[in-house]
Amino acid sequence: MPKMKTKQSAAKRFKKTATGKLKYAHMGGSHILTGKSRKQKRRLGSKNIVAASDQKRIASTIPYA
Repeated sequence: MPKMKTKQSAAKRFKKTATGKLKYAHMGGSHILTGKSRKQKRRLGSKNIVAASDQKRIASTIPYA
């Protein structure tokens, strides 16, 4: 059976944690930061965990991560 291809767009956006969950960066933290509060910018710098309902669908796009 041939190898599955990894979706490169998903591979750049998601990383697997040690427990197997998927983490991703918040959107909106790269430019036009002057209009955002200090609290909002601080929160945008942290990572977030993918919702359980989306976990299986996204994990199938990055089979070897």
